[in-house]
Amino acid sequence: MKLIIVEYPDKRLKEKSIRVEKFDANLHELLDAMYRIMIESNGIGLAAIQVGYAKEVLILNIPNEEGEQLNDALIEMINPLIASKNGQTSYQEGCLSVPSFYEDIIRHETISVNYQDRDGNTKTIDAEGLLSVAIQHEMDHLNGILFIDKLSYSRRKKFEKEFKRVQKEKKRS
Repeated sequence: MKLIIVEYPDKRLKEKSIRVEKFDANLHELLDAMYRIMIESNGIGLAAIQVGYAKEVLILNIPNEEGEQLNDALIEMINPLIASKNGQTSYQEGCLSVPSFYEDIIRHETISVNYQDRDGNTKTIDAEGLLSVAIQHEMDHLNGILFIDKLSYSRRKKFEKEFKRVQKEKKRS
């Protein structure tokens, strides 16, 4: 399965993802292909909608202290649901679907998430720091929300202006 990253302003990124009911070989193939493209693209998280599949599926692989993304650190979340959230933190976020743009976004500092793994087993994860931020970022994708949607009006206008400038430069080259 060959996937490509869907980039802003593609309308598919605004789609609300649907719950996964079948935990089968097709889901496993999607998860494996998502992992490959996420690593090739130097990402730490990816939602299925970012590769054109409107399913409640996301993956995360937070680098260790050496900056390595080890296979055993891979988290696959199917049908995730935040059970609890506490505190606030600000983190500079980027997105594979909005390349080359980074903005400080306010998120919950700690979260607890219930989800299913690739085989349909129910799991819970307690997350803080970058993992908490990354989960919330990817879960937003499942609801058709991009990190740039969380910007203030003035920051969003600045982003739109910069985005248009970058698009013009790409067309010239």
